[in-house]
Amino acid sequence: MDRYNGVARALHWAMALLIILALVLGIGHDALPKDWAVIPIHKSIGLTVLALTLVRIVWRLANPAPRLTVAMPGWEKGAAHATHALFYIFMIVLPLSGWIMTSAGTRPLNWFFLFDVPKFPVTKGDLIVDLAGEGHEIMGFVWAALILLHIGAALRHHYLLKDNVMRRML
Repeated sequence: MDRYNGVARALHWAMALLIILALVLGIGHDALPKDWAVIPIHKSIGLTVLALTLVRIVWRLANPAPRLTVAMPGWEKGAAHATHALFYIFMIVLPLSGWIMTSAGTRPLNWFFLFDVPKFPVTKGDLIVDLAGEGHEIMGFVWAALILLHIGAALRHHYLLKDNVMRRML
């Protein structure tokens, strides 16, 4: 069975946990206690996801993914490739849009309270800040739905089709 290598699997699962946590904190921050510093943690996770995405892209270029099984229908292969392409777009654009929004605000941007992260030279009212704000929220919900679809597809392959698609990442 063709499997992803250990580095690819470690990046996948670490980033999956970080992304899901960031989405939960971002979408649910209003329901969580105010003294939990939810948004600063959300921002730090987003910056971490952005950095790990760059590492992941370099790794992926040097270590191509194993081929999908030949038995998989073409539409499923297309859907898998499209979903993964969207994941990479979201892993870059969502954290960048949050960084742009934060840069226009007065609150500091730091990484897990350890050091400050430079802000972009933008201000409230700039078109890019407005687009980032609207896009960040919409993309968060779309990405959450796409992740559920991804998990559902993996479980379908593992439990219903009983093929090796999910085991390649385990």
